[in-house]
Amino acid sequence: MKEQDASIEKVHSIDPEMYSASGPHSTVNYLDAEIVRPLVRTRQPQSHKGDFGHCLILAASTGKTGAAALCANSAVRAGSGLVTAAIPSCLNSIMEIKTTEAMTLPLEDAGLGHICDIGYKQIEIALQNKDCLAIGPGIGRHPETTSVVRRLVESVEIPMVIDADGLNAVAIDTTVLLRKRSANVILTPHPGEMARLTGGTVPNDDNGRVAIAVEFARKYDVYLVLKGAHTVIAKPDGTSCLNTSGNPGMASGGMGDVLTGIITSLLGQGYNAYDACRIGVFIHGFAADLVAEDKGFIGINATDVIEKLPYAFKQLGEA
Repeated sequence: MKEQDASIEKVHSIDPEMYSASGPHSTVNYLDAEIVRPLVRTRQPQSHKGDFGHCLILAASTGKTGAAALCANSAVRAGSGLVTAAIPSCLNSIMEIKTTEAMTLPLEDAGLGHICDIGYKQIEIALQNKDCLAIGPGIGRHPETTSVVRRLVESVEIPMVIDADGLNAVAIDTTVLLRKRSANVILTPHPGEMARLTGGTVPNDDNGRVAIAVEFARKYDVYLVLKGAHTVIAKPDGTSCLNTSGNPGMASGGMGDVLTGIITSLLGQGYNAYDACRIGVFIHGFAADLVAEDKGFIGINATDVIEKLPYAFKQLGEA
């Protein structure tokens, strides 16, 4: 057991001595293996796929099916019972090649290659038996797509994760978040997307990043995951934490899509929003740390991290 604990600690890229970077009187909590381990539920022998949720992922546009596939495949690897990727119809054939366990839902798109108003009814029907919704990976910024995203934010009642161009749709007028119907909405911006959401700049220091995340989470009653070297997780009540897993090899396209898939999967499995964020962010970085142990920091890709997710959960649980 001590060897397993040591292995978990060894792959962390953040030295505990850096924790003081937030100041000696900081109220920031640090997210590590000891905190996350008891949050992860064990599976009972009689479990079946219906026990672990059905996620719907609204994603993809021409040239960006990879983001949709990464998100769907990571949701599968994070333990979802069922995953469906709702994508523009003309992209369905390529998506079915990129996903095996995840299903696809071709949305009417008139051959345009982006999510359109004519597919909205299909989305509404699909949502009727889903446990959570992810919006954003690879959807692009076409005005019709943006309109669909904003309508969903205002109407969907199940837990929801908004990422990528879903965030850019929200950033046009963030008051749409004040009209949301879901009590569990998670936003996962990188610093550039956060700047668009706030209309300002995002500080580089941890204290500043925590402050801006907490302010936004409180103002709009959402859960905010501000991605970065120390990813910040903020609750609507002002509680926050900084993640300690992950490494520089994660500076690669598609990593955010993987994180969205993991958090969406956890929501669908019935975790509350804050635990889904904490487990998802930590296990995402931890899986990347396991990859780095084998491959180093250069050349890691998002698919590498997806493949390590079951190992990350296993090692975390056994330690």
